[in-house]
Amino acid sequence: MEGMIVFTQVTGDLQDINYTTGDSWRYIPDSRIVALNSNKSEETIKVLTEGFYSACSPVISYDGQNMIFAAQKRTNDIWQIWEMNLENLKARQITFSTENCIDPAYLPGGRLVYSKFTTNKTVKSGHTLFTCNIDGSNIRQITYNPHAYFASTILQDGRILSISRQLYPDQRDGMFMVLRPDGSKEELFYQGLKGSDLHSRGWETNNGKIIFIESNNNDRKGGNIISIDYNRPLHSRVDLSSGIKGDFYAINSLQEDKLLVSYRSPDDDRYALYEFDAENKTLGQAIYKDKNYNVLEAVVVKKQERPKNLPSEVNMSVNTGILLCQDINFTDEQSEEITSSTSKAISIEVMGIDSSLGIVEVEKDGSFYLKVLADTPFRIQTMDENGQVVYGPGSWIYLRPNERRGCVGCHEDKEQVPKNRQALSTMKDPIILPTQMKEIHKNRVH
Repeated sequence: MEGMIVFTQVTGDLQDINYTTGDSWRYIPDSRIVALNSNKSEETIKVLTEGFYSACSPVISYDGQNMIFAAQKRTNDIWQIWEMNLENLKARQITFSTENCIDPAYLPGGRLVYSKFTTNKTVKSGHTLFTCNIDGSNIRQITYNPHAYFASTILQDGRILSISRQLYPDQRDGMFMVLRPDGSKEELFYQGLKGSDLHSRGWETNNGKIIFIESNNNDRKGGNIISIDYNRPLHSRVDLSSGIKGDFYAINSLQEDKLLVSYRSPDDDRYALYEFDAENKTLGQAIYKDKNYNVLEAVVVKKQERPKNLPSEVNMSVNTGILLCQDINFTDEQSEEITSSTSKAISIEVMGIDSSLGIVEVEKDGSFYLKVLADTPFRIQTMDENGQVVYGPGSWIYLRPNERRGCVGCHEDKEQVPKNRQALSTMKDPIILPTQMKEIHKNRVH
């Protein structure tokens, strides 16, 4: 099947999608996965998922031999992850979860990542990222924020790129987050225009771009083609389709500057498969269209360069992680010099899901050095000498067991790098939070 195009196809009108739950967006009922030989237009498409009630989100393995996808065998079944051998078209079930699983992606090293619906005290209720071996064994949860994670892909540097949306205590716009396959070093990669939604997986091209579909709040089905630079994702947004009427549903890299897009013109009721010239920002001729079916996510069957297989620092025998901040008064809203009209923060409060984990006075240089319970989400707010909040609370953070992380400041420009100096806080032992962990830690040491 090398060179063939594989895509999700669904009949009838698309429903309004829900970016929070994934309904009618990542979970597409009554869908199927088909294959098309674009060089032989006279050939009909081949249905690959015959016998499934719903099947979507196809991803091709790095050697081009297999395909993973999410599917329901029968109506109202739990969504599970499956893999198909593209030579004999035999499919085998990978996950046997009691909750819905969606959006699989191959990881280097014989593992895969997927989103699973999870409800507990830590993440509240949402879609969490899990990894497992390709045979479904050795399942590991890797995200612990009260967020919904969808539509993951793997960058060539080995990190996972996933759409993440905060669900608690309030809902926020979706953003691209990157993290290592062990869940460590999670950070913001791209945040769209206010009120917009990230609609598709982000795909990395061979010329250093990340491409995806971003919709505005007036369009609950599709959006525009957006490109950002891998080297400067927060400040390189380009709308490639601004001059084209209609909307786009999904995108993938084809070759060089050629993209594979799911597009619907203002005169059409259905999305069809087109080629798109990224350099000239022009839409080509339709590759495939059917008046009865929508063409959604499409991928090409071909060998691909395997991403880096990153080493892991996670040690499950350790129940804490380390967090260092150089200066809490360094923010993206001001320089390092605190103005007379701005209160200087002298302490931080570390806030858990349901309660405060503790208040810590920072060093004279504004630094703090914490040892925090692993896999426990928290937020930080800074406070002045009167106990009034200066900044925050910030976004959710969690540390994997044995993870060490550092930041320049609080709510700082994400492109900033730390000064080459030793923070005063690191000249002492880290402060242990939550406070009730101190006695436990002392007993283990002795």
